[in-house]
Amino acid sequence: MKAVILLSGGLDSSTVLYQAVADGYKCHALSFDYQQRHQRELKAAIAIAQSTQVLAHKLVTFDLRSWGGSALTDTSIGLPSNRSVSEMSQDIPVTYVPARNSIFLSFALAYAETIAAQRVYIGVNALDYSGYPDCRPDYIQAMQEAFRLGTKQGREGQPITIETPLINLKKTEIIQLGNQLGVPWEKTWSCYAGGGLACGVCDACRLRLAAFAELGWEDPIPYRAQTYQKGVGSKG
Repeated sequence: MKAVILLSGGLDSSTVLYQAVADGYKCHALSFDYQQRHQRELKAAIAIAQSTQVLAHKLVTFDLRSWGGSALTDTSIGLPSNRSVSEMSQDIPVTYVPARNSIFLSFALAYAETIAAQRVYIGVNALDYSGYPDCRPDYIQAMQEAFRLGTKQGREGQPITIETPLINLKKTEIIQLGNQLGVPWEKTWSCYAGGGLACGVCDACRLRLAAFAELGWEDPIPYRAQTYQKGVGSKG
């Protein structure tokens, strides 16, 4: 049994890779250089792929910066910082990259059918405060139908299944699951800002730190900012 794993190098995708290995699949990791704001997450993806049992790790390169539309693909759009949970959950944030998961899943589908894989794993989470539209169950259901209708495997009655093991988990539950699976958190990367040290104040950092703090555990990656110590529930 083979599976393609969408691997960004963050908490969620790393946990999903380890889950797929635990599920008994021969794993083919797939990462993307879409000219995002920084390359640091790709280094994390490589490290995570090397830390576990993957048969292959492919890096797909294309340019979403050419039209921007997101703080992750247009550096003229500032990253939100020091936001509370309530502020994060009000609107779809500027870190949303238009149709990104549709693009990623399309590549994953093509790769999966080429290698005759049965599953595509993706670390989407509907309970995260990002509120991204392409991380929700109804979106995944629609993409599953596209997988069935748009492939030879699907039309012949053996559709490639999208697996979303984290979609209904809280961030604390994802970390607990990752601990059980042996995910090396020190190799992961969540910060939107990049750099040698995580910023500690972007939405991704604050949600990550809040989850580790709620569990009473220390996040093993180094941070350059100290405002996170006040917690995600307050203005930094």
